[in-house]
Amino acid sequence: MKSSEHTSDFILTAEKTALVIIDLQHGLAVMPVAPRTFDEVVDRTAHLAESFRQKKSHVIWVRFDFHNFRRLVVDQAMIDPNAPPFPPESVEIVPEAGKRPDELLITKRFWGAFDTTTLEAELHKRGVDTIVLCGISTDIGVESTARSAATLGFNVVVAEDATSARNMETHLNAIEQIFPFLGRVRSASQIEAALV
Repeated sequence: MKSSEHTSDFILTAEKTALVIIDLQHGLAVMPVAPRTFDEVVDRTAHLAESFRQKKSHVIWVRFDFHNFRRLVVDQAMIDPNAPPFPPESVEIVPEAGKRPDELLITKRFWGAFDTTTLEAELHKRGVDTIVLCGISTDIGVESTARSAATLGFNVVVAEDATSARNMETHLNAIEQIFPFLGRVRSASQIEAALV
């Protein structure tokens, strides 16, 4: 992934930046994703989160409530009428992601992490003006959150190699066509290097 800015021009102030991790939970662990597997995204995110902790930055987790989600009127062909209900653990963050007990967990009932949640207030309370997004999936949870964040006035950075989507086409569309108009797209290593 080419960057439009040199690494030396990309600086993130640790105390004003939050890593917002989207939907690394059991209910999505079995979903096929590309270009990276779920486990690869989890591994990259866990490493990124540790870098944020070391710089005394903020790490915030977001999960989707499969049991109480806000229903939409959608194309019925998109719904499997024979799908079993989600098990209780579907909403839990996978342990491999490394969430710590003292780190904020936001539960959402729709695609974006700001919709009917306290995320905006929690970020303002912590003095955050920039969010770094990663997780599953690039074109749904991550993109919806990025759009809202930009609308609310937050600076947005997407960790491209710590995201994945339903397929390569939808991932690349978000990365190449959507996110550059909302903020910046960087690799996890670039983000780690920029955090001061």
